[in-house]
Amino acid sequence: MNRSELKKTKRWVIKIGSALLTDDGKGLNTEALSRWVAQMATLKKEGIEVVLVSSGSIAEGMTRLGWTTRPTALNELQAAASVGQMGLIQAYESQFSAFDLHTAQILMTHDDLSNRERYLNVKSTIETLLKYGVVPIINENDTVVTDEICFGDNDTLAALTANLISAEVLVILTDQKGLYTDNPRENPNASLIDEVHVSSRDIESMASTEGGHLGKGGMYTKVMAAKRAARSGTATLIASGNEENILPKLFNGEDFGTLLIPDLEPLTARQQWLAGHLQAKGTFVLDDGAAAMLRRSGRSLLPVGVVSQRGSFSRGEMVVCYDGTGQEVARGLVNYSSAETIKLLGKSSDQIESILGCVVEDSLIHCDNMVVLMAHEKV
Repeated sequence: MNRSELKKTKRWVIKIGSALLTDDGKGLNTEALSRWVAQMATLKKEGIEVVLVSSGSIAEGMTRLGWTTRPTALNELQAAASVGQMGLIQAYESQFSAFDLHTAQILMTHDDLSNRERYLNVKSTIETLLKYGVVPIINENDTVVTDEICFGDNDTLAALTANLISAEVLVILTDQKGLYTDNPRENPNASLIDEVHVSSRDIESMASTEGGHLGKGGMYTKVMAAKRAARSGTATLIASGNEENILPKLFNGEDFGTLLIPDLEPLTARQQWLAGHLQAKGTFVLDDGAAAMLRRSGRSLLPVGVVSQRGSFSRGEMVVCYDGTGQEVARGLVNYSSAETIKLLGKSSDQIESILGCVVEDSLIHCDNMVVLMAHEKV
């Protein structure tokens, strides 16, 4: 995809970060929010289905509670999110209604996407809302989230949402103009990158891992979000939310921000779901032959090719497979528990019955329940 093709697209996921929404911690910047809503309304008139992933609930809650420093205690973060979510959604509902547009609030945790039934339910809900012209407003459910189930940042949530609904475009609005060759806050000679393929190995090293005091992510999380979004063939635009009328400008193909072009074979819907499991229960280390076989042919993983395992997992839970250098090879739903698997490592499949007394599957991970990553990909 190039910029001239953006006008032909029909479904966008737009993510707006805390730094843009909160006037540097002084409450919601309702004037800026109003401008973005007006721009999204313009996209709607152009026939674009818009899904909004919005940060800002914790930051707004902090302001309402009179806190000047982001708390670290989980219960305080959850309390701030509970208070702030009210103001955030009220503001969006009020602004969108001025354009005769309805909004819907969707709060998700990673569990909602890891569970196949809930995953399909969320997808169906969003698809139905879009069918009726509603603008879904998505946020992580910070009021109940814990470290074990959180997405970690709304860049990741936006990318997984793009995968979920097969969006053609993901727009990440930030306080930077886009992806630079180096950190522009530290290197005045850093130059803005206009376009880059997501498979480029250089882009991760260019991205800063630093985030603002209100948010959790830096440019690195945005680059990784673009890589995740590319699994469904989604192009990602990282651009400044401070640029006037940035969304219509991007729609018209104007040269703003950085366009990250998906150039890898898109995954199937089930593979996207498997790849979206950020929380794994265990790991396998594969021998060189097994790692090469998976990358070459994507066959099922047999016990004979596994050198070691870590973690406690039950049948059907997610396990990540690494090669001997620590590079992720694949991930999938395991057929045996960790207690059973430890007895099978390095053994041939025809020994499973004599070792365990029964055979559930002759593989540890069946190819239908596995997604293989290329050597340079990351989840």
